[in-house]
Amino acid sequence: MPATSTPPSRTPADAGPRRPDPGPVGAHLSTLASVRRLLPAVRPALPRLVAGLFAALGASLAALAIPRVLQVLVEGPLAAGVAEHDLTALVWPTLAVLGLGLLEAGLILVRRNLVMYPGTRVEAALRMDLFRHLLQLPAAFHDRWPGGQLLSRSMADLGLLRRWLVFGLLQLVVSVITVVVGVGILLATAGWLGLVYLAGAVPVAVIAYRFSRRYRVIARLSQDQNGDLANTVEESVHGIRVLKAFGRGGDALAAFTGQAEQLRRTEIRKAGNQATVTTALHLIPELTLAVCLVLGVWLTADGQITVGALAAFFLTAAIVNGPVVDLGMTLSMTLNARTAVDRYFQVLETPNPLTDPTDPVDRTDVHGHVTLRDVTFRHHDEPPVLEHLDLDLPAGTTTALVGLTGSGKSTLAMLLPRIHDVTAGTVELDGVDVRRLRRADLRRAVAVAFEDPTLFSASVRDNVLLGVDDTLPATEREARLAEALDVAQAGFVHDLPHGLDTRIGEEGLSLSGGQRQRLALARAIAARPQVLVLDDPLSALDVATEEAVTARLHDVLAGSTNLVIAHRPSTVALADRVAVLDGGRITALGTHAELLATDAHYRYVIASLESDWAAGEHGADQEVAR
Repeated sequence: MPATSTPPSRTPADAGPRRPDPGPVGAHLSTLASVRRLLPAVRPALPRLVAGLFAALGASLAALAIPRVLQVLVEGPLAAGVAEHDLTALVWPTLAVLGLGLLEAGLILVRRNLVMYPGTRVEAALRMDLFRHLLQLPAAFHDRWPGGQLLSRSMADLGLLRRWLVFGLLQLVVSVITVVVGVGILLATAGWLGLVYLAGAVPVAVIAYRFSRRYRVIARLSQDQNGDLANTVEESVHGIRVLKAFGRGGDALAAFTGQAEQLRRTEIRKAGNQATVTTALHLIPELTLAVCLVLGVWLTADGQITVGALAAFFLTAAIVNGPVVDLGMTLSMTLNARTAVDRYFQVLETPNPLTDPTDPVDRTDVHGHVTLRDVTFRHHDEPPVLEHLDLDLPAGTTTALVGLTGSGKSTLAMLLPRIHDVTAGTVELDGVDVRRLRRADLRRAVAVAFEDPTLFSASVRDNVLLGVDDTLPATEREARLAEALDVAQAGFVHDLPHGLDTRIGEEGLSLSGGQRQRLALARAIAARPQVLVLDDPLSALDVATEEAVTARLHDVLAGSTNLVIAHRPSTVALADRVAVLDGGRITALGTHAELLATDAHYRYVIASLESDWAAGEHGADQEVAR
């Protein structure tokens, strides 16, 4: 949400964050109903939280009891005039006050010890539930949601919720009970003074209500802007090489400054609202006590209340004033927590269309015969990318898929492992609709090597063995690792500082494009799937490395069903046959030689691939130097 003017060309930072659809989750709920959705996650911690609540309540009631003891002291020994040699009459009241003070302090300590541990467990459970759901949601969700917003929900919002659970919620409940009990005591023991003090609660309630309505809107805006700012940092850091290469660091900084300034102004609005309500909540009780002081002196002089009762009234009122004065802070913390709950459940309650079937088909023996029948796929309400497409991939064959840029080749590849679901038609594995298989079973049978390789901040070994079953013997895993690296011509890993145990930086950006692509290819090979999808896996390789990889791939692909998405003419050589994708449909199918002889569109596509390859050949050859 940059506030600066648009620069000549947009950078990741000033392009503005992707805005998720404003989900209705929680928008229509009251604050109580909204936070009540946390109950399933909080339930295991409830015994300790309730015990902590009773400890905090006990401490508050112990504090309220002290003025009653002092009233007895004032109206008893002090009123009667205690002689110097008869100080024993003061011992028991003094010990009672000391005991109540120690009890209050001890219960506060118990409360802290009771609630801190379950509070962290609840936070961890909520965070794991959110991350688990994010992993299950389809790729289309992550295309729509900015990473910074998801990061702020899983970190900052949940940290805020934990602090509210262990402090804000308990403080709110204890404060309400303390005020109710305290005012009840004032009414019972001080009559008119209690009524005057109670009258002061009316403007306090009105101010608190108006504050909560304003503050809730500002709190949501602030937390959303925090997420936008985190997303800007994430995008700029991820694209730092592009920003430096094009000299757009200043524009990125200007855009970030604009967003940071918007957040600063929102935080000032928050602070201003909180300062206003805090001032009012300080001022009204103090003015009420001033009125009570004048009235109390008159009532005492008139003999309607005792000096002890007057002293007890002001001591009790001072204790009750504490929660009233803190009401602004407690309310703001509660409203921030309510906003965090809404933001959390906006993601957690996002329905997942890619679910496992209720009665899955168990397939222990997968042959790898893939069939796409009358497949149509579209993103939301956009025109279809694929329409009434039919394609048969017999088990053990290698098919190259060719088409012009934007024809839907990569989209088709994502339908096989159910990264996307078809809009209509079916994708079948050995005659079974893939939607009737468990996703875990399907994705063990189907592996994909993407054109844009993604590596994780882990060792080379962990990245390559990502798709290999952890329960396999160590010797088998190491054998797969060695074979996959050999086929992918990724021997460079042995020259890294720690060899296979070298930790790759974020997204593998410390490696060259060709090195990342070879590791991604090795990862797909090591999984040894029955169906292997290669989405132009050799595009970043130099000619010599590509020839070496291609020669070894012939042997590896012989044992599986393979769909090779070709963006280079040489990739077609891997295939037994070629499928031509045009207008969302397969328009031709045959060997390379047959299609060259019979299909004009195929000849045009191949000519386009050769032209693109020739233009990029010089850049790819630079991989040799790496």
